[in-house]
Amino acid sequence: MSRQLISRRGGLQWLGAAVAGTALPGLTRAASPVASAAGAQRLVSLSGALTEVVYLLNAQSLLVGTDSTSLFPEAAQKTPKVGYVRQLSAEGLLSLKPDAVIGTSEAGPPVVLDQIRQAGVRVSLVAARHDWAEVQEKVKVVGREIGRAADAEQLLARLDAQWSGVQAQVAKARRKPRVLFVMSHSGSPQVAGRGTAANALIRYAGCVNAIDQFEGYRPLTAEAMASAAPEVIINTTQGIEALGGEAAFWKRPELALTPAYAKKALVTLEASHLLGFGPRLPSAVQALHMRTLQWVA
Repeated sequence: MSRQLISRRGGLQWLGAAVAGTALPGLTRAASPVASAAGAQRLVSLSGALTEVVYLLNAQSLLVGTDSTSLFPEAAQKTPKVGYVRQLSAEGLLSLKPDAVIGTSEAGPPVVLDQIRQAGVRVSLVAARHDWAEVQEKVKVVGREIGRAADAEQLLARLDAQWSGVQAQVAKARRKPRVLFVMSHSGSPQVAGRGTAANALIRYAGCVNAIDQFEGYRPLTAEAMASAAPEVIINTTQGIEALGGEAAFWKRPELALTPAYAKKALVTLEASHLLGFGPRLPSAVQALHMRTLQWVA
C-alpha cells in the first residue's frame, strides 16, 4: 500500500466491531500480559496487520516502534513511528534499540534490512501472498517472536473458525457480482488486475473481478471501463476522499460507461481493513460480500 493509502486516521474506530450487525467473535485480547524470557523484549513492527496481532495477544508493551501503516487499533497510532514500510531507515530504526523486527516481504529497501540484521537484530518477514495462509503465518510469527506461541495458537484457532464461517456464508450465495476495484489515493486512478490484494479480496468475497487481462494496477480509462462492465465498483474510504467525495467520484466520465453508474453502486471500506490481510480479514470479506450482493439483489 502507498503512503497515502494509510495516512488518514479517521474512521478507524468501528473496524473491530460487528459487520452488518453480525458479530465476529474472538477478536478480543488474549494471553498473559507478561512475555516469556525467550521472547523479544523490544519489538518493532513493520506491518499494520502484525501490529494488530501484537495487540490481540496483549503484548503491546513490547512495541518500541511501528511503521506508518500501524494505525489500528487507535492506540497503535501513538507508538513511535519508523516511517513508511518501503522507505525505512536503518539509523532511525536501530535508534529504538530493538532486539527483534517483524514485517512482511513488502518491507524495505533490502539494504536497510541487511544493515539491521548486521547490527545483531533478529528480522522475521512474512511473504505477502494475499491468502489466508499469510494471515495464519503472521499470527504464528508474532507468537514466536514474543515467546507466546501457545497463546498465538489459541488466537489462530478462533480466527480460523471465523474464516471458515465467513467462507461458508460466501459459498451459499447464488450470485457472483461482477466488480471492479479502483485505487485512487494519489495521482490518476488505477484499476486492480490479477496478483493484487484487491483481486484476492474480490475472489474471497464471492465476486468476479471485471479486470482479468493483466496483473497489477493500470490506469483507469474509458475503454477499460466500457469493456469491464462492472456491476459494482469498490474503493477505499481514503480513495474516495482523495477524489473529493462520492459525488465527485461519480462525475468521472469513464464511470458513466459502466452498469454500476446507473445505481451509483459503490462499496467502500477503510484501506487497512480491506487490504491489510491481517486478523480483520474475515470481517473485511464478510462486509465486501454482503454489500456487493445488496447492489445486485
